[in-house]
Formats: sequence, structure tokens, C-alpha cells
Amino acid sequence: MAGWQRVFWGGDLVSERAAGYPTEGEFSHRFAAEADAQEVDCELVLALQWEPFRCEHRLLVADQSVDEGVRDLDALQRSTPSVEVPAERSVGRLGLLTLAFKLLKSAKAIKVLLAGASLAAYSWLFSFQFAVALILCLVVHEYGHLRAMQYFGMKTKGMYLIPFLGGLALSDERINTRWQGAVIALMGPTFGLALSVLFLVIYWLTGEAIFAGLSAFNALLNLFNLLPVVPLDGGHVLKSVCFSVNSVFGLLLCIAGALLGVYVSFYFHLSLLVFLLIVGCMEIFLEWKMRHLSVLLPLNRNALVVSIFWYLAISAGFIAIIMYFGSTGDSVLGLPMQVLKS
Repeated sequence: MAGWQRVFWGGDLVSERAAGYPTEGEFSHRFAAEADAQEVDCELVLALQWEPFRCEHRLLVADQSVDEGVRDLDALQRSTPSVEVPAERSVGRLGLLTLAFKLLKSAKAIKVLLAGASLAAYSWLFSFQFAVALILCLVVHEYGHLRAMQYFGMKTKGMYLIPFLGGLALSDERINTRWQGAVIALMGPTFGLALSVLFLVIYWLTGEAIFAGLSAFNALLNLFNLLPVVPLDGGHVLKSVCFSVNSVFGLLLCIAGALLGVYVSFYFHLSLLVFLLIVGCMEIFLEWKMRHLSVLLPLNRNALVVSIFWYLAISAGFIAIIMYFGSTGDSVLGLPMQVLKS
């Protein structure tokens, strides 16, 4: 939104407009390009509007119009970003490891193997019944992410259950807008909230304590995932919001979120969260370093308000469920409330 524009022709940078103001209106890029083995003068004329997003373009080659079109938010969200393919180079150890990981991700048997490993790991830590319930909560949460991806027309690879790390929903395609990133991140906890409410209703109807426990601990699990720390869902929402407002402000808030995560990890002795923080900080740094090359359309004012309200609403829903069971006087059901109080 700072107005940084770059035009590529055949993979080569041919024109650039540095960040500055104004950021809307009509812009023109003049450059020389090779066509039919000879150099010709070209001009790309853009008419840009941010809210609602609309970009009109017209390409002139040798003063003749050869292409024109219009893109709005809907068209942008349902398209696939085009990325220049780098030149082929020798495959090193890192490349072989990456290729092996991609092959593993594409194998359906790996999903079953990871799910079995997760069940065994959680059964060893807790009990078989609790492990099954925990995996159910993880599956519903990750299914929310997948449904959001499918809503935006993205091809999905399904979900993977990773022992001691939770779950992971994967897509073959990348997002085009910050709005997609925020919605995909928020839909997991939203499905988690629906599951907690469902368990709560069943508990009211049957009086079975198992459903009360599932409702309370699922709420705590999802609330933890809403911490504003990348790569947790709350961190991705924070990143979408902050980098849409101002890149410097976004970086500072993401750093603040990382520091909060450090405090929480040391206070509760969560060594796994430290690992997640290291990964998240690397992601934030790369996001900041490549901010001028980002193809992600920022959130507009309405999307900013919706994202923040959505985040606060589902967080409040989980807290309300935890507080409800904390007021029952049951020592087990009150554990999530004791975590919040501490």
C-alpha cells in the first residue's frame, strides 16, 4: 500500500516505482523490451484503487494497444500467484532433503503413519480415551483451515497430525491476499469453538462429565493457539493485520508477540513453544526483509475491523467456556481456569 511497483518482462525487471505517495490513481511505466528479435518501446498504464480494490491495466507496444483488463478483489483471491522459476542448478544435500520431505508429504500413507504415531504418543502421555478425544479436537480444528482454503478455491493436500506439535493443514497453492491469510487462520479456532459449544450442549443434556471435560480442555487448547505468536494461528492473524497497517508497526507488534511467547514459554516451562518462536521469528524477519516484493494485497479498513472483531469474539467465547466450568467447583474442570489465572 506504500505504492511500490515493479514491472517484469520475460523475468527481467524493466521498470520500478519506489515506495511513496500518492498510492492511488493512474500510473505509467515506460520501458524498452525485446519482441520478435527487436527492441520496441512499451508503456504499461495502470489505474489503481484500493478500497474497494480495483486495478485496470493497458499495455501499449510501439504505441499500439495489445492488452488490457481489470482485476478486482474477487478475481485476485481466486487466482494463483505466478512465480518465476529459477534456473536449474545442482541438487545439494538441502535440495535432496527438501525433495524427500515433499515426497513424504504427498504420500497418503504418511498421514496414517503420523496419525497412528500421534495416537500412540498421546496415549503414552495420558490415556487412550484422552488421546482419541484430543485427536478429534485437532482434526476439527484443522478441518476448519481446510474448509477456508477450499472456499477460496485453493487446492488442498489434507491434514497431517504431528506428535507433540498438533496438526497441520496444507495447500498446493499460496494465498494472494492478507484477508485469505486471516480467514484461513481464524477458521480453525472458529471450528474449535463450535466443537466446544457442541460438547457443552451435550453435557447439559446428558450430565456426562466427559463432555464437560472435552468442552473445557478443547477451549484451552484453541485459546492457546490464538496467542499472538507466529506460527500459531493468532500470530498469523496479527501478522495479517499489522503488515496491512504499516510494515514498521507490524514488525514491532510481531516482536512484542514473540517476547510474550518467550515469557509464557519460560513461565510454564514450555520448551516446544521456544522452538515455535524460533521458527516464527525467522518467518517474521523474512516477511520484513521481502516486504517490498510481497504480492499479498493488504487488508482494507472493513477487513481490518472484521479480522480484529472476529479474533476477539472467538477468544472471548473460549474464555467464557473456561470461566463457566471454572465456576462449577470441580477441581478437574477448573484446571483450564487455573491456567488462565496463573
